[in-house]
Amino acid sequence: MNHYRIIEKPLMTEKCTDCRDAHNVYIFKVHKKATKHQVKESIEKLFSVKVLDVRTINVLGKPRRRGRSVGRTPSFKKAYVRLSEGQTIPIFEGL
Repeated sequence: MNHYRIIEKPLMTEKCTDCRDAHNVYIFKVHKKATKHQVKESIEKLFSVKVLDVRTINVLGKPRRRGRSVGRTPSFKKAYVRLSEGQTIPIFEGL
Protein backbone atom coordinates (compact mmCIF):
# COMPACT_ATOMS: atom_id res chain seq x y z
CA MET A 1 0.00 0.00 0.00
CA ASN A 2 1.21 3.52 -0.80
CA HIS A 3 2.47 5.65 2.12
CA TYR A 4 0.17 8.50 1.10
CA ARG A 5 -2.86 6.20 1.19
CA ILE A 6 -2.05 4.80 4.63
CA ILE A 7 -1.88 8.22 6.31
CA GLU A 8 -5.14 9.95 5.38
CA LYS A 9 -4.87 13.15 7.43
CA PRO A 10 -3.60 14.53 10.73
CA LEU A 11 -6.20 15.16 13.42
CA MET A 12 -6.20 18.63 15.00
CA THR A 13 -8.21 18.81 18.22
CA GLU A 14 -7.54 20.08 21.72
CA LYS A 15 -6.79 16.54 22.88
CA CYS A 16 -4.31 16.10 20.02
CA THR A 17 -2.57 19.33 20.98
CA ASP A 18 -2.33 18.29 24.63
CA CYS A 19 -0.89 14.87 23.68
CA ARG A 20 1.63 16.51 21.37
CA ASP A 21 2.80 19.03 23.97
CA ALA A 22 2.90 16.71 26.97
CA HIS A 23 3.97 13.35 25.53
CA ASN A 24 5.28 14.02 21.98
CA VAL A 25 2.38 11.97 20.57
CA TYR A 26 0.84 12.85 17.19
CA ILE A 27 -2.59 11.59 16.09
CA PHE A 28 -3.49 10.68 12.50
CA LYS A 29 -6.52 9.32 10.71
CA VAL A 30 -5.28 6.21 8.87
CA HIS A 31 -6.61 3.68 6.36
CA LYS A 32 -8.92 1.10 7.95
CA LYS A 33 -6.79 -1.86 6.87
CA ALA A 34 -3.42 -0.33 7.80
CA THR A 35 -1.34 -2.18 10.39
CA LYS A 36 0.83 -0.63 13.09
CA HIS A 37 3.99 -1.57 11.17
CA GLN A 38 2.70 0.09 7.99
CA VAL A 39 1.76 3.25 9.90
CA LYS A 40 5.20 3.39 11.56
CA GLU A 41 7.00 2.90 8.24
CA SER A 42 4.85 5.54 6.51
CA ILE A 43 5.38 8.19 9.20
CA GLU A 44 9.14 7.58 9.23
CA LYS A 45 9.40 7.84 5.43
CA LEU A 46 7.05 10.82 4.94
CA PHE A 47 8.31 13.02 7.79
CA SER A 48 11.89 11.72 8.36
CA VAL A 49 11.42 11.09 12.09
CA LYS A 50 12.05 8.15 14.44
CA VAL A 51 8.83 6.53 15.70
CA LEU A 52 9.00 4.81 19.09
CA ASP A 53 5.56 3.21 19.14
CA VAL A 54 2.16 3.25 17.46
CA ARG A 55 -1.23 2.65 19.07
CA THR A 56 -4.32 2.28 16.90
CA ILE A 57 -8.02 2.50 17.66
CA ASN A 58 -11.13 1.85 15.57
CA VAL A 59 -13.62 4.68 16.10
CA LEU A 60 -17.22 3.67 15.50
CA GLY A 61 -19.53 6.11 13.74
CA LYS A 62 -22.13 7.89 15.83
CA PRO A 63 -25.84 7.35 15.18
CA ARG A 64 -27.48 10.38 13.58
CA ARG A 65 -31.08 11.23 12.78
CA ARG A 66 -32.51 13.51 10.15
CA GLY A 67 -36.25 13.56 10.45
CA ARG A 68 -37.53 10.00 10.16
CA SER A 69 -34.41 8.54 8.60
CA VAL A 70 -31.72 7.12 10.88
CA GLY A 71 -28.11 6.67 9.83
CA ARG A 72 -24.54 6.68 11.09
CA THR A 73 -21.49 8.83 10.54
CA PRO A 74 -18.60 6.92 8.94
CA SER A 75 -16.34 4.77 11.11
CA PHE A 76 -12.58 5.30 10.88
CA LYS A 77 -9.25 4.23 12.35
CA LYS A 78 -6.86 6.56 14.10
CA ALA A 79 -3.27 6.07 15.17
CA TYR A 80 -1.42 7.58 18.12
CA VAL A 81 2.23 7.90 17.05
CA ARG A 82 4.91 8.60 19.70
CA LEU A 83 8.14 10.12 18.43
CA SER A 84 11.56 9.98 20.04
CA GLU A 85 12.57 12.85 22.30
CA GLY A 86 13.35 16.13 20.55
CA GLN A 87 11.76 15.26 17.21
CA THR A 88 8.70 17.03 15.78
CA ILE A 89 6.54 16.91 12.67
CA PRO A 90 6.65 20.37 11.06
CA ILE A 91 3.05 20.45 9.75
CA PHE A 92 1.75 20.57 13.34
CA GLU A 93 4.10 23.29 14.53
CA GLY A 94 2.59 26.13 12.49
CA LEU A 95 -0.86 25.71 14.02
